Amino acid sequence: MNALFVICGLGIISLIAEIANFRKWLISIIVLGLLGAAALVVADWNTAVAYYHDMLVFDNFSLAFTGLIIGSSLLWFWTASDFFEALFHKTDKSALILFAIAGGVLMTSFNNMAMLFLGIEILSISLYVLAGSRKEDLGSNEAAFKYFLMGSFATGFLLFGITLVYGATGTFQINTIANYVLTHAGELPSFFYAGALLMLIGLAFKISAVPFHFWAPDVYEGSPTAVTGFMSTVVKIAAIASFFKIFATCFSTIAPVWYTILLVIMVLTLVIANITAVYQNSVKRMLAYSSVGHVGYILLAFLADHKESDGTIFFYLAAYAVSSLAAFGALILVGGKEENTLVERFNGLFKRNPIVAVGLTIALLSLAGIPPLPGFFGKYLVFAMAINNGMIPYVIVAIVTSLIGVYYYFRVIIAMYFKDAVAEPLKVSTSKEVLIVVLILITLALGIFPDFLIQLL
Repeated sequence: MNALFVICGLGIISLIAEIANFRKWLISIIVLGLLGAAALVVADWNTAVAYYHDMLVFDNFSLAFTGLIIGSSLLWFWTASDFFEALFHKTDKSALILFAIAGGVLMTSFNNMAMLFLGIEILSISLYVLAGSRKEDLGSNEAAFKYFLMGSFATGFLLFGITLVYGATGTFQINTIANYVLTHAGELPSFFYAGALLMLIGLAFKISAVPFHFWAPDVYEGSPTAVTGFMSTVVKIAAIASFFKIFATCFSTIAPVWYTILLVIMVLTLVIANITAVYQNSVKRMLAYSSVGHVGYILLAFLADHKESDGTIFFYLAAYAVSSLAAFGALILVGGKEENTLVERFNGLFKRNPIVAVGLTIALLSLAGIPPLPGFFGKYLVFAMAINNGMIPYVIVAIVTSLIGVYYYFRVIIAMYFKDAVAEPLKVSTSKEVLIVVLILITLALGIFPDFLIQLL
């Protein structure tokens, strides 16, 4: 909880930085504050303290995902430093990012469905504005408008579902709902099941699972690349954590009602997202479909064992977040101010800047699941869990779609190493070169020592 207070305080500091005239030091203050918040997460480990009449509970699950959100946010601020380069609107953008992070923390620590809704809205409203922050760009305006409309529509499903669940159980507390469902099996009204399915639809939109993913490619492509990197990592971590928490806790007892539906969603997510990514000529849009596809592997782990898959999902998200941040960091550097992320833009990148090319290569290989990188171990853990639970046909589908992913990731790698350069040498700052090295080291460390994260939960 102390970490949440720090993040909210940083957001307020960002708002008053304009008045107090310390904008130049704002990002440094934010980074130091996030480091302090990460330290507080570690200090709270194994405490499991409840706040606000048990509406928030910071147990190890919440703290682990909060720590992952904060760690990803720290790396994102470093990756997206150019996004805050101009003093104009620096305070607005940083405040929106920080409040989005606060919303994500609420989404991992809620124990009351009202707090889940509050966290989603705090995160979403900030992102609606950030998606349209390039006001002179029609694509950015379109992204914000689509995200706002589709997000509001999905929130309506979620709220209606929460209302029906409350009407059946008389409470918003997820633990109380779980106990009520367990003790009243066979006596629940039909609208309770309808509420659970409506919540499934609303949360499937938030994690961008097929067929509720249609907003993601357009929003990801139209938003500033830095914002897209934030959405595909920090936001996705928070959304998946909340999805896992609500269905593993509240609706575990009625799994037969939603299991088959979620199984169909998982298969569609794996197949449609990965096949569609093959036909994309924009690396940014390709990574958007890739992000959707990775949700399918996470859902496979959840369906294999929705009670014991938290460690596997946590490791998978950590590996995915580091690789995605590295990939989007390279996109920011290569795309430039015009944000041109066509595959041809990466031709000859190794000759133009070897460090950026190597960093992007390792990130893409990890996302593709190539050993000994953490993306491989993440998929291995998911497949092993699914096989142990008799889901061999679905593992075969996941392996085939993973091989399709290797193809479209290698399109970019081939362009970087085997195509002639189309532009002058790419010059990047020493800070960004150090960042790439740090991301490479973190990626390798996760691949070599996967047990460290898996055993946290």
